Parts: sequence; C-alpha cells; structure tokens
Amino acid sequence: MNLDDLPLAEFAFPGPLRDKLVGAILSGQKTSTSALLAGYGDEPLPVVGRTSAVVDSAGRKVAAIQLTEVREVRIGDVDLQHAIDEGEGYRSVADWRAGHEEFWHSPELRAELGDPGFTVDDDTPIIAQRFRLVYRADSATAASISQREIE
Repeated sequence: MNLDDLPLAEFAFPGPLRDKLVGAILSGQKTSTSALLAGYGDEPLPVVGRTSAVVDSAGRKVAAIQLTEVREVRIGDVDLQHAIDEGEGYRSVADWRAGHEEFWHSPELRAELGDPGFTVDDDTPIIAQRFRLVYRADSATAASISQREIE
C-alpha cells in the first residue's frame, strides 16, 4: 500500500497525546475518535469508506485507517461504547468528556479555532467516527486492503 497517495489522519497535536493515540490505533485499542464540528471550518466532513494515512508526531505515515461510521452528535449524546472505543482507557462518558474538554479547551486548540474563549457544552456538535486499521507500515503481517477498497 502506498500511504503517500492517501489523505492524512492527524490525531491531536504532535507530542505525547498524539503518540499515545497512534499507539492505541496501532495496537487495535482505538477504533473511534471525536472531532469538533467547528474544527472543520470550510473543509468537507469525513465520509464512510475514506482511507487515510495516520501520522505520528514525527510526521511519519505509520498506518492506514478506513472510516466505517461517521455521525454528527451532540457532546451530551455521546454513548459509553464510543467513549470506550476511543482506546484511551475511559470507563465512563464523564471520563471521556473530561479528557476531551481538557484538549478542546487547550490554548493550542483554541488558537487553531481562532477563538481564545472557546468552550464546549452539551449542545456542541462533534463528528463521531469509527474506523478500522487496514494497514500498518511497520508490519508485514498487518491487514491490508486492495486498491479497489481505497477508491
């Protein structure tokens, strides 16, 4: 598989959190993710079937994931299974929310959104995504997909 032909999937910002998330993807623990709808701006929303190259903190393309579900949901409506499938050790929706609010209220994310006072509440829309690991760049035995499945 040529990862150079795929759009990028970047989790968090480069650093310890991204490294943790990429590790969870590579281990199979992380099969869902949450993104603020506001973070997409004018970019198109992700679509089911899209395959993307996962990048680590050094910018290396280490894997490919394929979206299996994309839904817009209010933060207040996130379910426990989605929280667990984020692969970060959340045992409750409250834990998931606290962890995500810490990130979403960070100076880095607020700067990216261009809103230094940005906060979330129950009605804030997110894009909840499920995905499957389809290729690991470092493993000859990892599952891979055909070119037909990418297109």
